[in-house]
Amino acid sequence: MTQRIYNFSAGPAVLPLPVLEEAQRDLVALPGVGMSVLEISHRSKAFDEIIQGCEADIRKLAAIPDNYHVLFLQGGASLQFSMVPMNLMPAGGKADYVSTGSWSKKAIKEAQKVGTVNVAASTEADGFKRVPTQDELKLDPEAAYVHIATNETIHGVEWKYDPEVGSVPLVADASSDIFGRPLNVAKYALIYAGAQKNLAPAGVTLVFIRDDMLARSPQGMHSMLDYNTHVKNKSLYNTPPVFTIYVMRLVMKWLIEQGGLEAAERRNKEKAGLLYDVIDASGFYRGHAQADCRSLMNVTFRLPSEDLEKQFVSEATKAGLDGLKGHRSVGGIRASIYNAFPIAGVESLIAFMKEFERTHG
Repeated sequence: MTQRIYNFSAGPAVLPLPVLEEAQRDLVALPGVGMSVLEISHRSKAFDEIIQGCEADIRKLAAIPDNYHVLFLQGGASLQFSMVPMNLMPAGGKADYVSTGSWSKKAIKEAQKVGTVNVAASTEADGFKRVPTQDELKLDPEAAYVHIATNETIHGVEWKYDPEVGSVPLVADASSDIFGRPLNVAKYALIYAGAQKNLAPAGVTLVFIRDDMLARSPQGMHSMLDYNTHVKNKSLYNTPPVFTIYVMRLVMKWLIEQGGLEAAERRNKEKAGLLYDVIDASGFYRGHAQADCRSLMNVTFRLPSEDLEKQFVSEATKAGLDGLKGHRSVGGIRASIYNAFPIAGVESLIAFMKEFERTHG
């Protein structure tokens, strides 16, 4: 099959077609190098240009201050669930976590192995349909840091504001909405994001860490788990995922050509708005997230019955609309429409939804 279908998967997710085409064109031999990017050494001048160029574009896109380091790590956001408390929470220390969905809960579970976790707010009792308001946050001024997940892919809820945490460092798992909208990096002490949603194929995790946070890492930390190791070695302590970083650089270039993060947000609001409008106008489809906390990246909704949801997914897949099944832990439907997802795909889904409702409603 050479015809591309519409990929609504939550990740690994759709990549920009121009990026795929450029990677395909230069896969056998990078221009001026004579070798594939799959073959070049991570110590070579060719890769040096790739990773440094990628970092420069990332800094440009997000206006990252000079006192922040940009790291390209491995292990996914899941490893960061452990690295963050291991580096930032002192022995016998404590940290505040806000629970807004499945990924927040996973981060909390790992942090509890390192120190004391105070759940500063949780929306689990509401079915993870929203994020807490500022007034609901019960923050400890002596906490080592405050942790949030900016977007919960499984439940489709997204923070629409940066919480005020006083002088306590703010940490964010931004895996599923990073670069989908402007990002105020200076509000955070550390931001991490798995690449496989908005940035690149799976295999690399982007970390922004403020310089003063490095002093918190305890002496004797295992080298690969110490942020200082990766800062000192410019993300080259061990062999990095060369191809993934190469593709990320192409994606960053594409984002800049598309107008940057402000333009990305406009496109994402338009795409998500079209889908939410159809859901809201229907008595057949029921959105999961509260209207003021709806994700721009992951549109989650239910149908009148689980049998209808299974039929919806099956027929949609046959129609070239792939990856719409909701996460196994919650069921329902999930349409992930990251930066690279085309508006034509959203329009195709809407047409399918209207016809499915007409014939099954």
